Formats: sequence, C-alpha cells, structure tokens
Amino acid sequence: EGVSFTAEPGETIGILGETGSGKSTLVNLLPRLYDVTEGQILLDGIDIRNYRIKDLRQRVSVVLQETILFSGTIRENIRWGKSDATDEEIITAAKAAQAHDFIMNLPKQYETELGQRGVNVSGGQKQRISIARALIQNPNIIIFDDSTSAVDSLTEKNIRQGMSETHKECTKFIIAQRISSVRHADKILVLSGGKIVAQGDHNYLMETSVDYQEIYASQAKKGVMAE
Repeated sequence: EGVSFTAEPGETIGILGETGSGKSTLVNLLPRLYDVTEGQILLDGIDIRNYRIKDLRQRVSVVLQETILFSGTIRENIRWGKSDATDEEIITAAKAAQAHDFIMNLPKQYETELGQRGVNVSGGQKQRISIARALIQNPNIIIFDDSTSAVDSLTEKNIRQGMSETHKECTKFIIAQRISSVRHADKILVLSGGKIVAQGDHNYLMETSVDYQEIYASQAKKGVMAE
C-alpha cells in the first residue's frame, strides 16, 4: 500500500521486513504473478502490463529460497535457463554463482545426474545451481527471494562479486532475513504491514530508522552480522 521507489539499472535493492510484511508480494508484482490494483510499475518507462507476458518474464528472473531442481544432469539444469546456452556460458554462470568449483569436484562434474529436487546435493549447492540457472538467462532484473539462506557469508559475498563482474547492468532485488545480506545494497527498503517504512542505504538507515536499528541490534545480539 502506497509503495513508491525507483531502481536504476545495475543497482542492488535490499528488502527487509518481518514475516508477512509484504516482501515477496512486492517482488511478485514485477513478473506479473499478479497485478497492482492501483498505480503502475514501469520498466524502462513502460508499464509492465504493456509487455507481452513472455517478453516480460524473459527480462525478470527469480531465484526462490526453496530451490526447484529437475531430474537430469547439472548441465541440463543450468541450461534450463537458456536452452541454447553454450558450454562456455554454462561455466561462466556457474563460476559467478560460486558453483563451478564444487561441480568440478564431483565424479562426473557437469554430467552429474541430480535426483528429483536435487536430493544428492546439499542445500547450499542446490541454491548455487539455481542461481547459475537464473544468471545464464542474462535478465534485466533478477530477484533473490532469500535464496542464499543456505550458503555461508563468505560464499554469499563471492556470489555478489561474481555477479558484479558478469551482470553489471542487471538490477538485483534481494529479499533477506540477514542485514549482512543487504547492507552492501545501493538502497534498502524496510517493509512493515505492506508499507515501506524506511528506505536508503545501510549508513543512512542506521542514522534515521528506528525499525532498521532494532533489526540490526537484534541480529548483532544473536551474532548473525558476519560479512
């Protein structure tokens, strides 16, 4: 309700808020999983309702917390994001997602067969394969819906750095529970009750937003502020 913000090309937008505050609802509007009831969302100055659904969704890629992998090889799972992708593109996407090294340590490497839903790889490995699949699509917008929750902070940082080299112009939305996942963002939106109660970068919010300060203090107390 009353949500308004601008995301420039290449920017990273962090989204924080308690469960039920509207974080996923907000980003689900971008690929038109459902539509706004008032106002509009503009992509490159054009109302997203004026794009063909197929064209819009080729420009918006989503990585969910609950990773969905398919039966088949790792190569096939990554290529699902771009059916005509070359082996070089697959490897580049996997490297950016910090998946290449663990894949190369598997007996069959990229030809490793994944069980249904990826039961034979860890949660963090599944998330990195899923991120590679999204990156290979080369979208204009990529949405991470708490999709690095199963990786450690160093790997998460390396994923950010990898993407900054390969997807500079891609606008990134990161829904996260940990402030450490979004404190680097160009802009952080703090949601509560379906409204943006504060927005700005980490330093600005630490100075001006009681809501953000409370989240930070709570997480610092629990020891989850590692970079």
